[in-house]
Amino acid sequence: MPEVSDQLIDDHWLVASFKAEKMKDAAFTKLVRKYQERLYWHIRRMVVGHEDTDDILQNVFIKVWRNLGEFREESNLYTWLYRIATNETLTWIDQQKRRTSVSISDNEDYFSEKLKAQPDFDPGKIEWRLQKAIQNLPDKQKLVFNLRYYDEMPYEEMSGILGTSVGALKASYHHAVKKIEIALTGN
Repeated sequence: MPEVSDQLIDDHWLVASFKAEKMKDAAFTKLVRKYQERLYWHIRRMVVGHEDTDDILQNVFIKVWRNLGEFREESNLYTWLYRIATNETLTWIDQQKRRTSVSISDNEDYFSEKLKAQPDFDPGKIEWRLQKAIQNLPDKQKLVFNLRYYDEMPYEEMSGILGTSVGALKASYHHAVKKIEIALTGN
């Protein structure tokens, strides 16, 4: 019998298996395989650097390991994981601001410099101009834009992750899109 793809494994099965002591390690391994790439890119879009993303992702999975046994499935596993990843990422960003004495207004320059430091950075390419425009957004708008644009996440799901109303999320996304348009077109 061929092995079932980790992407097709039911989240309820993962949680129940994790809670069964004999299956805990195998269930967690399958959970990591199922979600690590999506969570990696969710984090990476916020912090830019690969090493920073890996560090944050490792912290996310440590928290998941410690808390999955108490997960009550009142939300989707996916939503819960994204909430943990989002909170860990925002905490990391705040720590970077404090560590480097970066003010809120200097935050744009900090992440722009990290973007420019990427080995394949080419300021003439549209994808890099888009990334620079995204990095210049305030953290909340950047997060909402990335979830909606890249992850194609519905506002209702975002609301569960971010604890923000759907209306506020739509407004954040709208403002982010306008700022990105201005950055890309100069209008």
